[in-house]
Amino acid sequence: MTTTHCPYCALQCAMHLEPGPDGRLAARPAPFPTNRGGLCRKGWTSAEVLTVPDRLTRPLIRKDRVSELEETDWDTALDHVAERLLALRAESGPDSVAVFGSGSLTNEKSYTLGKFARLALATSQIDYNGRFCMSSAAAGGMRAFGLDRGMPFPLTDVAEAEVVLLAGANPAETMPPMMGHLSAPTLIVIDPRRSATAQVALDNGGVHLAPRPGTDLALALGLLHAARVQGWCDDTFITDRTTGFEAAWAHAAAWWPERTEQVTGVPAARIRAAADLLGTAARNRSAYVLTGRGTEQHAKGTDTVSAWINLALALGLPGRRGSGYGCITGQGNGQGGREHGQKADQLPGYRMIDDPAARAHVAGVWGVDPHTLPGPGRSAFELLDALGTDHGPRALLLFGSNPVVSAPDAERVRARLASLDLLVAADFVLSETAAMADVVLPVAQWAEESGTMTNLEGRVLRRTRATSPPPGVRTDLEVLSALAARLGQPAPRFPTDPDTVLAELGRASAGGASDYSGVTPERLDSGQALHWPVRADGEPTPRLFLDSFAHPDGRARFIPVAHRPPAETTDTDYPLVATTGRLMGHYQTGAQTRRVSELDHAEPEVYVEVHPDTAARAGLAAGDWARVTSRRGRTRARVRLTPTARLDTVFLPFHFPGTQAANNLTHPALDPISRMPEFKVSAVRLEPEPATES
Repeated sequence: MTTTHCPYCALQCAMHLEPGPDGRLAARPAPFPTNRGGLCRKGWTSAEVLTVPDRLTRPLIRKDRVSELEETDWDTALDHVAERLLALRAESGPDSVAVFGSGSLTNEKSYTLGKFARLALATSQIDYNGRFCMSSAAAGGMRAFGLDRGMPFPLTDVAEAEVVLLAGANPAETMPPMMGHLSAPTLIVIDPRRSATAQVALDNGGVHLAPRPGTDLALALGLLHAARVQGWCDDTFITDRTTGFEAAWAHAAAWWPERTEQVTGVPAARIRAAADLLGTAARNRSAYVLTGRGTEQHAKGTDTVSAWINLALALGLPGRRGSGYGCITGQGNGQGGREHGQKADQLPGYRMIDDPAARAHVAGVWGVDPHTLPGPGRSAFELLDALGTDHGPRALLLFGSNPVVSAPDAERVRARLASLDLLVAADFVLSETAAMADVVLPVAQWAEESGTMTNLEGRVLRRTRATSPPPGVRTDLEVLSALAARLGQPAPRFPTDPDTVLAELGRASAGGASDYSGVTPERLDSGQALHWPVRADGEPTPRLFLDSFAHPDGRARFIPVAHRPPAETTDTDYPLVATTGRLMGHYQTGAQTRRVSELDHAEPEVYVEVHPDTAARAGLAAGDWARVTSRRGRTRARVRLTPTARLDTVFLPFHFPGTQAANNLTHPALDPISRMPEFKVSAVRLEPEPATES
């Protein structure tokens, strides 16, 4: 039996893996603070992914764009990739080659991928799919606190609160074990849908506020207005531990509840009642404000996060035991994945790549001249959108991501990938993106290698190898090391042992915001709770900001923000708003979970959740196939009638590919700070799918 952690969300639930009667591994829950001995449906079935019938065990290569992928040997595949990369760099410069990573990679792989891009490829063109997940919350946290750690406190603290406000988060479906920590607090759920979490809140005496999609920022301003007028602001905390309140209040002062109701659709009386409920708990230092993707995946996501942080600061929540603000990280290593070099503008330790001191420190660890390191590159969607263009990359190396399903305006992204001279995918199956590749490299899965992850609390934990990869399969570290050697890098520079990489990551991150220099295999194996920063000569930091915030003056910052409409609005041709989200049984693009029979049987196809009256006006009934069309593309989806849905809003889960891809509809408008696309608001129309196409 091996005790390890789940391959899916950022709870990183603990589990035991042991052989079943057929010799295959089976998962069962293990005690751990985040899951408290529980697992969701995905966790229980997670070991099945290791033995799916279409698991890749040999590299695949195609002779040309019109040929099929064929099996080959590793030397042939890697030699071909290296030769093409070297030729493209010689013709068009190092930025003609790009790298796209993932928030599901271990810390060691995230770190090595960033190092590989900047040393072996000398390219600035690297980003990752976490830009579609956490970037707005990260930017909001940096602005307010000077530091981005999703939850700056242990999740177990939340269970002791009186009230928890969840803005755009649906953990009852996306992270079911987390609901054990939310059973005692009264919940205030902000969501356009009556989600499973909203229903839990209502069933237990809590509150559900359902704003029009794209108006969360206005609602946050309205709640701040109500909180101040109703006497709940902590003036002492504001004076002693923050700056900028008056500038932020100048915007919120205009958002009295009746005006907020006109924009958001949330009744003024309910706004005032929610402010009283949250304010009463805040007075007792027993309240939390937590945000999720629903409030962050907008072209104004950073400002919206800032508005929720402003509310938390005004109530005196952050930086105190028993209360606070936090972001619910989504992907398994969404936190660690953005700390160690996968982002276009960052180096390990959450250092900025344009900071001379940061460049000097990391270059010293890597043994190179800091002047040879490239500067900032393009963010995720901008990188994908530049592929194959006159001034964009001509080759892309893809690790752990499936952007033809996960990226906005998915058909546009598919066209850009198809225009490349070389697409290389490291994957365990032929995902929708890997199927387009010129070379596919079969890599090990979560239970077949060791490494560290950083969960939603900033807790660094150890995934332990439970079994060997199938013959012919290599780890990502082995792939990167072999490619780096073919590209002229000295062999010791890219080690394949995860513990060796972790030690180097510790040196590279030492002194940075996310300092892992005190994280060692021995401390992890002993069961210590290592919340970063963990300095080599210090103790872990489970709770940040108790003494001061991370800005030079020690104070948190109120950020003045103003509501603005979504990137596109409805009209007579596109009269409805589509919003997207996740299901309990699937994860991300479904490349893993759609291959598990139990999960696929439970949710085998995309659906569009719609109010019965809205469906009737479109000539649709329950179970019909509908065509959902936006200005960018269309999706066919099974109609699911939901009487609690807003009349003006439809919902689609995004786990499905091809003609069922919700991201065929979504808008690529980007947040000016985080570069987060506008996933949550797309103007659409709904109509029956013609019988000939169903």
